Amino acid sequence: MDIDSLLTQYLDYLELEKNRSLKTRENYERYLKKFFDLENIKSEGDISANAVRNFRLKLAREPGKNGKQMKKVTQNYYVIAIRNFLKYLIKEDFKVLSPDKIELPKVARRQIDIIEYSDLERLLEAPKGSDLRTLRDKAILELFFSTGLRLSELCHLSRYLNFERGEVTVRGKGEKLRVVFVSDGARKAIKSYLDQRSDTLEWLFVSMSKVPKGSKKKPKVIGQITPRAVQRLVDKYRLEAGIAERVTPHKLRHLFATDLLINGADIRAVQEMLGHSSIATTQIYTHITNKQLKDVHKSFHGRRRQD
Repeated sequence: MDIDSLLTQYLDYLELEKNRSLKTRENYERYLKKFFDLENIKSEGDISANAVRNFRLKLAREPGKNGKQMKKVTQNYYVIAIRNFLKYLIKEDFKVLSPDKIELPKVARRQIDIIEYSDLERLLEAPKGSDLRTLRDKAILELFFSTGLRLSELCHLSRYLNFERGEVTVRGKGEKLRVVFVSDGARKAIKSYLDQRSDTLEWLFVSMSKVPKGSKKKPKVIGQITPRAVQRLVDKYRLEAGIAERVTPHKLRHLFATDLLINGADIRAVQEMLGHSSIATTQIYTHITNKQLKDVHKSFHGRRRQD
């Protein structure tokens, strides 16, 4: 069978059987097509260890958009896609290169960048006003820090979830369901916001039309809020709060996780609340949140200098 037909079957499998998102499907298609094109792969039999090795060398030497070398973690995405494609072919009884023969290079642990807690408090207090847009923005910021939601998850929330219960079920990556917990502050902010909504749209957070400053007209609700709109409003209140560092929705997710761990939460519980499929993903936070090690250092380091 030709490689394009096999690729289409694999992408359909990802979407239908593995419940992967359309974005994941698009990414895997891009990764694999680049491999096929650069190494002239026409059938599954052309996928050899040598072809993979040559492809990896090309990735390592290929300049990125900024002219710099492609990041190791980005190179890994291509390799992971090839390995998973081979696993699928083996599952379908094709005689192909074993994915175990393709090793992933070690990547340096990602450094998590977070803002100070005092900056966070100023950010959460930055939306001031009783108009619908400001109440919406306040609810978004409070909910981000309360739940650790991903940006896409927040944008797809339904207004008809029972937030008063203090916990709601969200659908995350891979269509996986998980429970997130809503703080008193977030519940109050959501209620104030929804009490002013007069539309019947199903989404919790909506986009509104722009109104010139000084106009007495009220903005119209025009549809579901977009991820880009949320990113812009987070940056807007970052500036209003006088925070020099860049703040993104994902950085608020980092703050949610680190706040839990600093205060003694079990890492497995945090993994579940974040919706991470692997504990290794959650462990990126531990280098700045290991309270036990910090207490040991404080108790025992430099004691002779104090005598």
